[in-house]
Amino acid sequence: MANPVLAELFRNNWVENIHRGAFVVVDDAQTVVASAGDFERVIFPRSAIKSMQALALFKSGAVEKFNLNERQIAIACASHHGEPAHITAVSEFLEIIGCNENDLECGAHAPSNREARNNLFGAEGRAGNLHNNCSGKHAGMLAVAKAIEAPVAGYSERDHPVQKLVRKSVEEVLGITLSSQMCGTDGCSIPTWAAPLRSFAAGFAKMATGRNLDQNTQNATTRIFDAIVANPFLVGGSEVFDTKVMEHFGTRLVCKIGAQGVFCGAIRDLGLGFALKCDDGNSLAAQVMVAKMLMDIAQPNQPQRDFLRKRQSIVLKNWRKKEVAITKARA
Repeated sequence: MANPVLAELFRNNWVENIHRGAFVVVDDAQTVVASAGDFERVIFPRSAIKSMQALALFKSGAVEKFNLNERQIAIACASHHGEPAHITAVSEFLEIIGCNENDLECGAHAPSNREARNNLFGAEGRAGNLHNNCSGKHAGMLAVAKAIEAPVAGYSERDHPVQKLVRKSVEEVLGITLSSQMCGTDGCSIPTWAAPLRSFAAGFAKMATGRNLDQNTQNATTRIFDAIVANPFLVGGSEVFDTKVMEHFGTRLVCKIGAQGVFCGAIRDLGLGFALKCDDGNSLAAQVMVAKMLMDIAQPNQPQRDFLRKRQSIVLKNWRKKEVAITKARA
């Protein structure tokens, strides 16, 4: 059966698009506490699990070797929008580990943030690897390569020791073996491994509570989550949903977007993990879906409710700044 419609785009009060999807909220005992749609469907999580991938920084000894602080850990979990603070954070990370921009294998693209992009091109600058929204994650993977004394070149390839350790780290949290038959290449060139939506939610619940994880992994997941919630701007940027929702929830919430309509995260004080996928990959529709889901299950206070209510309904404007459509979460 088709997944339910979780969001709609209205133009002049008429439904133009419908967006189907699925989500699941799981506790650390893997009990489903809320869901919609087919949450056993296998999906690519894309960038939504960067905090799981960042476990390799700890497994490799890179955190100790380079004395990495919360800013470096946070930027390793980021899909940043290329603003000056992001470029500075990644540059500092690379300097600490003895690497440079040319070592990054993520590729170059212009900053996602419009002001940063205009400022770069206005100064006749060129987009580089640093501006890639995954450059922080790649700096982290370079740190892993250095820590385990593996070759730096080729660290993004599936059979490189870095990616083997990243895969092992994700498998430990998910509690499943990832299949080589369900592996693709992410937009930034690293492997992305597919698994059921429910597995990712369960993994985030385990990261939130530490249940069924050894003590070292518990300590690492706590530090990763603490770094993220202490530096929400580094994880996204100005007006980015991830950044804004974590600013409103403080230490309670970890939330991360992934390409093609994915969101994953944890409500830490409730011991819950969640994963959501918009079937057609529309990121705006996924955002209103996750706002609705958090309203229902995160026990928000009034300021948090006000924020989530606004984010369940997003106005679209044309090039003349006229309001022409609205994307809404279905009640």
